[in-house]
Amino acid sequence: MSATSDAAELRELLGYVNNCWDDERRALSRQMHDSLGSSLTALTMHLGLLTSKLPQEPALLDRAEQMKKLLHAIIETNRGMQHKLWNDKLEFLGLRVALGELVSQFGAEHLMKTQCSLPEEEPACPRSHRVVLLRAAEEGLRNVATHARASKVEVIVDDMDDSIVLVVKDDGVGLGQAAVPDEDWQRHHGLRMIRERAIFLGGALSLTANEGQGAVLTVSLPKPPLD
Repeated sequence: MSATSDAAELRELLGYVNNCWDDERRALSRQMHDSLGSSLTALTMHLGLLTSKLPQEPALLDRAEQMKKLLHAIIETNRGMQHKLWNDKLEFLGLRVALGELVSQFGAEHLMKTQCSLPEEEPACPRSHRVVLLRAAEEGLRNVATHARASKVEVIVDDMDDSIVLVVKDDGVGLGQAAVPDEDWQRHHGLRMIRERAIFLGGALSLTANEGQGAVLTVSLPKPPLD
């Protein structure tokens, strides 16, 4: 068996594993929402009812307020974990909403100027494409926050007839070279995983130097033919 054939089989296996991971993360997130989330909401209602029946003693009311704050913190933690496992907005509200909120939250969290240029209409592409694009944006922004020392980042989606392209570019310290060569991808584990997923879908991922300063992450995915 040739090296090319081995690489193709490994890439196909990695694509299958990634799809399985996505399905498991999605299922776990829904379970946390439907089961744990519902139980926490019920506890909040019961605590409110119980508090209204308590004797108006400061010590009891203070303890009830502490329990309310603790329960609220657990609810927020559960929501955050659900979101990290699987972004439901991607499925229920679409890629435009998911990316728009991701970029907005990133700017607020890191006190960085952000810009998000999206198509006027929701891109017509499979869920597998939307997942890869969102993961690429998440990883790109994570790298900007960790390494770039940037003051501005821009996320662009270009929805064309035969492909969809996502670009994340910043004005940070840059790469110090025109592009990341193949042998250096070993150091970029998160982006390397996204790159393999893009290749599995017939696309590509590149990390190049921005004109002037900063870096540009580009993910291009071909659209499957319409039935």
